[in-house]
Amino acid sequence: MIPVKPLPAQIPKWQQLWRDSLRDPLELLEILGLTAFSDRISVKSGDAFAFRVPRGFAAKMRHGDIHDPLLRQVLPLTEEESLTPGYSIDAVGDLTARGATGVLHKYRGRALLVATGSCAINCRYCFRRHFPYAEETAAAGQWQEAIDYLRNDASIHEVILSGGDPLSLATPKLAQLTDALKTMPQLKRLRLHTRLPVVLPERIDAGLLEWLSGLPWPVTVVIHANHGNELGPDVGDALQRLRQAGTTLLNQSVLLAGVNDDLAVLCRLSESLHAMGVLPYYLHQLDRVQGAAHFSVPQERAIALHRELMAALPGYLVPKLVRETAGEPNKSPLY
Repeated sequence: MIPVKPLPAQIPKWQQLWRDSLRDPLELLEILGLTAFSDRISVKSGDAFAFRVPRGFAAKMRHGDIHDPLLRQVLPLTEEESLTPGYSIDAVGDLTARGATGVLHKYRGRALLVATGSCAINCRYCFRRHFPYAEETAAAGQWQEAIDYLRNDASIHEVILSGGDPLSLATPKLAQLTDALKTMPQLKRLRLHTRLPVVLPERIDAGLLEWLSGLPWPVTVVIHANHGNELGPDVGDALQRLRQAGTTLLNQSVLLAGVNDDLAVLCRLSESLHAMGVLPYYLHQLDRVQGAAHFSVPQERAIALHRELMAALPGYLVPKLVRETAGEPNKSPLY
């Protein structure tokens, strides 16, 4: 069992669980009976990109299995220290797409708000692991520069809240942001990219659902799950609550070596998502960010897997296989 400290009554449950997250990879290995593998941990990488794992997510990892697909996503391994040709600190061209502080404007008709740099879990393949959040977060100046930029561009019909993870913000802070977005008459849709319903499902509480239900736009919540083992009953309950609040649910995954580069795993993921009311949306080829090369799946293998997935499942359960390329006007299908 993963130990959980008692919850004080004065703060929301999800925030206390966040504070109680595991912050030391060696502690996680000890809990899982894997201390023999401690020499594979990179202290240097863990310092540069901090280790953080909610205890509820850790509880879904298999005891005694160093190859567990959830564990692999979060351990800072020595492989991260290698400098790999073709990999960079800005793998998808975020910094060249800067419209204003905290605004990334890559694609026609929509813009992304970097609402926060915080996440409940730090995935080792994250394409923003080197992003300068301290200088490039939309919350700076009470959102004013970001909102002014969005309001003054009549072509922007959709705003995407991302980060970090926007649901790491307290609900009153999210409401402050959406109150400001209501001053944009051209806004037609709102989208949230979040991993919290999967790694910290307690975040989907009554206050958050009340906020979502009161928004004036259609809201799409794009969650992030890579393996069916992430989708326990607690996640299913959280996703059901999000659906009842009127949101559309999609999932995006990353194809990761040693995690989900297997037909049976991908089939189970799509079918589990659909059973919880979520449609598979994107299967991303790994973004080439420094420190993540050990997760790479060769493009030929990715395409072969996707073709097998198309033959095994109905079309609505097959996510689009894509890569994001800096400077391109859209996500690029691999074939």
